[in-house]
Amino acid sequence: FRIMAGKVKWVTDIEKSVLINNFEKRGWIQVAENEDWNFYWMSVQTIRNVFSVETGYRLSDDQIVNHFPNHYELTRKDLMVKNIKRYRKELEKEGSPLAEKDENGKYIYLDFVPVTFMLPADYNLFVEEFRKNPSSTWIMKPCGKAQGKGIFLINKLSQIKKWSRDSKTSSFVSQSSKEAYVISLYINNPLLIGGKKFDLRLYVLVSTYRPLRCYMYKLGFCRFCTVKYTPSTSELDNMFVHLTNVAIQKHGDDYNHIHGGKWTVSNLRLYLESTRGKEVTNKLFDEIHWIIVQSLKAVAPVMNNDKHCFECYGYDIIIDDKLKPWLIEVNASPSLTSSTANDRILKYNLINDTLNIAVPNGEIPDCKWNKSPPKEVLGNYEVLYDEEMAQSDGTDRDLRSRPGQSTGVKGGRARDSGKPVLTTWK
Repeated sequence: FRIMAGKVKWVTDIEKSVLINNFEKRGWIQVAENEDWNFYWMSVQTIRNVFSVETGYRLSDDQIVNHFPNHYELTRKDLMVKNIKRYRKELEKEGSPLAEKDENGKYIYLDFVPVTFMLPADYNLFVEEFRKNPSSTWIMKPCGKAQGKGIFLINKLSQIKKWSRDSKTSSFVSQSSKEAYVISLYINNPLLIGGKKFDLRLYVLVSTYRPLRCYMYKLGFCRFCTVKYTPSTSELDNMFVHLTNVAIQKHGDDYNHIHGGKWTVSNLRLYLESTRGKEVTNKLFDEIHWIIVQSLKAVAPVMNNDKHCFECYGYDIIIDDKLKPWLIEVNASPSLTSSTANDRILKYNLINDTLNIAVPNGEIPDCKWNKSPPKEVLGNYEVLYDEEMAQSDGTDRDLRSRPGQSTGVKGGRARDSGKPVLTTWK
């Protein structure tokens, strides 16, 4: 595609299809080129090569790329949890009200990631936690894979003995051939619609981490399972019940190729407003936005904030039946292939709007610009958080020191006085 007058235009549908296929198969696409500048859309592996010390390559001021060098601090399942845990501890040391705990030692406001352990390193800690509630279900995921590959559920310790275990010391032993896994408490009370489990795929664009500036895409969607949900232990192996990944669901007998088992976020809002009320729905989405900002703040100190970089993340959120949102994982390369006609329109607009923020008005890229594009080029994006603006307005200070006084997106007053308001702000 070409960048023209601030818009990304596909020459033909065939060209679009070819480019997307190249993106996935070859690892990167040269998106636009003339005598003066280049713009690249690269895979995560290519980014590692570009920023590798061994290559000695240096990007020029008119080159920008679509990943941060160490994006995996957020997008690897184990590192995301590790950084969020570190962030909690730091806020605790600072005496931040956000790190407040209840009488059981559980975080009140920062409890948005399911209890998670790394295997094999945390095996003994996991066993200790498992024995506190032996009837619980846990989900195991390989740290470095996507599309639901290698995921399975367990509810007995014997089910993970397929890994090596030293019977004498009862300690978990790693084998070089075994990759690292995370094991998380399974959200076994998900919000169901039509009896089916679903999650949210939301797109978040980060233009800079220091200061943090991020944008929320308004056209996210829900991904539904094709088989009705049941917490029955007899269905633990049925991934069509438990995993919402399209890569898995599309192989099910009940998969619908017309709508692809997807709902737009706006449809979810309408459904929740009609069944739970507008105020409750607004609070839920405020909490989702707040979770996203906190996860980005958790990794900001360790992220290599290279001036040539921006990144569009795919956030996966699950809502439980109490309307509490949970952050499941963050994807560095959310799929840009389309499974339905509506999907195609959404992904086209996503690429278009992302590039219009990364390269405002289709001008020659300049990595030294302040990365604050005019409002008219945002398209379907809206500013989720702007650290510079928040600090100048005192919003961050209010959030940390005076619970209940922070302002929301439209500058409205906090709804729930007496506790930190989980709301987006600018």
